[in-house]
Amino acid sequence: MKNQPTATDPSQSAFETSRRDILQTAMLITAAAAGAFGSPALAAPEAGVSPSADKSLYERLGGIFAIAAVVNYFSDEVVKDPVAGARSKNPALREWHTKELGRLPGLKFMRTLWVANISGGPFQYTPTRPGSTKLGLENAHEKLRISPTEFDAVAGVLSRTLDHFSVPAREKSEVLAAFAAHKNEVTKGWRDQQRRRG
Repeated sequence: MKNQPTATDPSQSAFETSRRDILQTAMLITAAAAGAFGSPALAAPEAGVSPSADKSLYERLGGIFAIAAVVNYFSDEVVKDPVAGARSKNPALREWHTKELGRLPGLKFMRTLWVANISGGPFQYTPTRPGSTKLGLENAHEKLRISPTEFDAVAGVLSRTLDHFSVPAREKSEVLAAFAAHKNEVTKGWRDQQRRRG
């Protein structure tokens, strides 16, 4: 066949690398799910040996493809959330989730980079509205005036999303802790508004 890539064709190696990454991610997700259901066949390869002991959270989550899948699902679920999504009592959130959805693919991309960066992956997150730190979120969320209750609703969506993907307890806890660590930044616009109202 004329159009089939040869062994020296660069597109072949890129394809094989992508395919291998996807298969590895699928195996990790399957292993995580099996571990959650106590399958000894897919548990740690040797008793007493923890293969994830030296791995970053990024690696333990399954890398960029697994993170992107979780972020994709999570982002869609936030839109549906009654407290923080399209039916939110917060007019800024309601508007974003109804009139700005054309921006959602870009937001998913940015969220994926942010999670990959904060979890120790090889990707660099560069904010569109930089905060006080490299991964700071206060300026990106200021105009949305997200309340602590709305933030907690999104944390609930994240928790349910991690359960949906059978993320193990250790990794789930670390992801939720990383998310919670930015609560004051994300809710800064709301707190500033409350102070002005006085």
